[in-house]
Amino acid sequence: MTIEARFKIQRRDFLLDVDLSFPSSGITAIFGPSGCGKTTLLRACAGLERCSEGYFRLGSLIWQTPEVFTPTHRRSLGYVFQDAGLFAHLNVKRNLEYAVKRVPKSERKLTMQRAIEWLDIGSLLERRADQLSGGERQRVEIARALAASPRILLMDEPLSALDMPRKQEIMPYLESLHDELDIPVLYVSHAPDEVGRLADHLILLDKGRVVASGAASELYTRLDLPLAHEEDAAAIIDARVAEHDKAFDLTYLEFPGGRFAVAGKEIAVGQTVRLRVAARDVSLTLEHQSGTSILNIFPASIEELIPEGGAQVTLRLTISGVPLLARVTRKSAALLNLTPGRQVYAQVKSVALLA
Repeated sequence: MTIEARFKIQRRDFLLDVDLSFPSSGITAIFGPSGCGKTTLLRACAGLERCSEGYFRLGSLIWQTPEVFTPTHRRSLGYVFQDAGLFAHLNVKRNLEYAVKRVPKSERKLTMQRAIEWLDIGSLLERRADQLSGGERQRVEIARALAASPRILLMDEPLSALDMPRKQEIMPYLESLHDELDIPVLYVSHAPDEVGRLADHLILLDKGRVVASGAASELYTRLDLPLAHEEDAAAIIDARVAEHDKAFDLTYLEFPGGRFAVAGKEIAVGQTVRLRVAARDVSLTLEHQSGTSILNIFPASIEELIPEGGAQVTLRLTISGVPLLARVTRKSAALLNLTPGRQVYAQVKSVALLA
């Protein structure tokens, strides 16, 4: 099943005009610069923005057409705002109970206890909301949204108000929801690192319009989109933990193009992980090198390349169908005669394990 959203909303000198569909499972990130319409689109999906030209369908549920409008309080959704909107005078338990009571017993699919366990907030239940840290408040806010047994979870930059330590504290909980939730999540962000860690599907917005929509791993490496031209441009690759090499403290991660060797990680064999490979950490050779300290070397094919300023070139490669980016000097590209279709070897100097 898919989710369909069509909205046209005029706000003075800003127009949101979108027509898109995205999967009804996993995490879909709405990504783009400030002021591009991310929050407006999310609010429209929630029914918080009214428009004459609107349509929203969640699987078999139709919440909006030009003739029909289901108000927000009758939509089975959870909404997590940038700043936690908890009732400050209530303790955590009563905040959660408030959400549960709004849902008829016949429609409760997720117990409050399960939400508590997922967000690890059992020790916070008797504390008032105004006694929580920023990270704790957001965890409780997410738990409250889930306790309402929503058909979809909407999250509007839930980490933007937190400092870096608090972001690092809450990110593992978001990643666990990615693995365990069986409802779709629509996640607004302007932070590439968050999107790279969490998103399965990506919607790129700019000036109120959809620039592109598709699998996150694909959109990160498309040379006709801005993500591939950022200073920290990178490819996102899903892999599986194959084995641990205790002798050298390495972990081997399998993907369709082979296996990466990374510094040893305490992750169970068979677990799926997500990798980030920065374009600047990929070098190219025409022959497989020996006598090198680089462990991760893969045969690759050049699909496309494009100049990056005056001195550099960005290339999109594929390794057994898996896209990868490389950024090299324009002189190196000329000396190696790097052209589309050319077979090369990609040497990956560094791999970041995201999740």
